[in-house]
Amino acid sequence: MGVKLYYTTVTASRTVKSQQAQVIRILDSKSIQYELIDISVGGELRDEMRNKAGDPTAVPPQLFNEDQYCGNYEMFSDAVEADTVEQFLKLA
Repeated sequence: MGVKLYYTTVTASRTVKSQQAQVIRILDSKSIQYELIDISVGGELRDEMRNKAGDPTAVPPQLFNEDQYCGNYEMFSDAVEADTVEQFLKLA
């Protein structure tokens, strides 16, 4: 599967929870298939996400197409506003 969404099921941050829920809602509404990768199951997944994003402080949600970094929540939100989600996710 192409699109991967790194997220966490364990967070005290309302912002992270809200952003993750919004990304999932939008992907579902556009019928875009994606794989959820829960970084809370192990630190190695968090490290993998941060390495692939090129940001040692990256927090979920982070989006990738296979191993190509697409962006974080703010970048995704901008793509939604510009109606360029497919291009953002490198699907078009």
